[in-house]
Amino acid sequence: MNSSTSADALSTTRNWSMCAQEKARRLKLIEPWLDGPVLDPARIVDALGALIVTGDRIALEGNNQKQADFLSRSSSRASRTRSTSRSPSRRVCAWRSCSKTACWRSARSICTSNCMRACSSTSHGAGRAGVRDAGESPRQNLYTGANTEDTPTIVEATAFRHGIVVAQVNEIVDELPRVDIPGSWVDVVVQSDRPFAVEPLFTRDPRHIGELQILMAMMTIRGIYDRYGVTALNHGIGFDTAVIELLLPTYGESLDLKGKICTHWALNPHPTLISAIESGWVQSVHCFGSEVGMEDYIAARPDAFFTGRDGSLRSNRVLCQLAGQYGVDLFIGSTLQMDADANSSTVTLERLAGFGGAPNMGHDPRGRRHSSKAWLKLLSRTTAQIRRSRAATSSSCRRPRRTRKAASRPSSRRSMRSPSARRTECRSRP
Repeated sequence: MNSSTSADALSTTRNWSMCAQEKARRLKLIEPWLDGPVLDPARIVDALGALIVTGDRIALEGNNQKQADFLSRSSSRASRTRSTSRSPSRRVCAWRSCSKTACWRSARSICTSNCMRACSSTSHGAGRAGVRDAGESPRQNLYTGANTEDTPTIVEATAFRHGIVVAQVNEIVDELPRVDIPGSWVDVVVQSDRPFAVEPLFTRDPRHIGELQILMAMMTIRGIYDRYGVTALNHGIGFDTAVIELLLPTYGESLDLKGKICTHWALNPHPTLISAIESGWVQSVHCFGSEVGMEDYIAARPDAFFTGRDGSLRSNRVLCQLAGQYGVDLFIGSTLQMDADANSSTVTLERLAGFGGAPNMGHDPRGRRHSSKAWLKLLSRTTAQIRRSRAATSSSCRRPRRTRKAASRPSSRRSMRSPSARRTECRSRP
């Protein structure tokens, strides 16, 4: 049997379109409630009940800032009306088996969208949806705005694995400022009863900064940033890192460090970074997400931030996370926690990992592809220390092995005697 015959036989015994067919079957169930791609909000509970079945894995979008609360509330109501059990999880990547995975996501700004796998569901939040007819192909592009984050990545993974993408949006308009998620990736659009929940995360009132935090910040700038020449970095949440940002144009300027440290940031748009931006310390800020209240400032400073033609921020959590893991010189957590022996939760060899939490930013993935002054300086020191340590360890380990060998196989009776007995024997000899 030749190869073509084998392929023909295999194709007749297996259905290779099960995922796509299951997706089409489920979407067919909600057609009566659709006007093109737009779902009647009053039928959202019924639609979710039809699209989600037992065994589906749902990833409900929700991070420390934005929440797909409309879809969450609707999913909860759908669960109560059916006997199926669901366990929505915070972040589930949508590349698993098509009959098992659902992914729910939500983005901030002007559009809220949800991505649902072929045999599961995904929810996502954004600010606006642009729905219009282009010939016979309806388009439902999404604008997620400043808090785009990792929503397009999850939606793409869902859509191209025959998933069902349901977009919860704040409003439906004829034209969008820009397109963050193509309409070809989206199956269903539903307008929520109110804008999705989003809260500021990094805003800190400087009046609450204390003298101890100022001292710690000065020690950090002088003892770490200046010493190692840290130019690319990430700051965590809290007053301890906020005060470092506030001290750059003052204390940092007094040390003549402008242009030498803290020039490129992997960071959300912290309000406490404004003074450093305005005084020329900061060259660029690539953002994981956004910060409520910073939209107008970001639009007015496009040289510092990554913005679109409309002027709004385009955050990208996936790429910023990769930059944080592979590109920055330092991650520093908000609490600056260390114990009495200078141990911290994210210390790694050959990298300025920093103090405190966020181990996903502080760990060392061993994949760096470029050098920096801070990286090379720390690398040379730690490498020398490791080499000296290994040499000392290997030399100290050889002695016990020789001693054990001598003890196990003595070469003479004299070797078994104590040193004092041997000295006595030598003195008694003629």
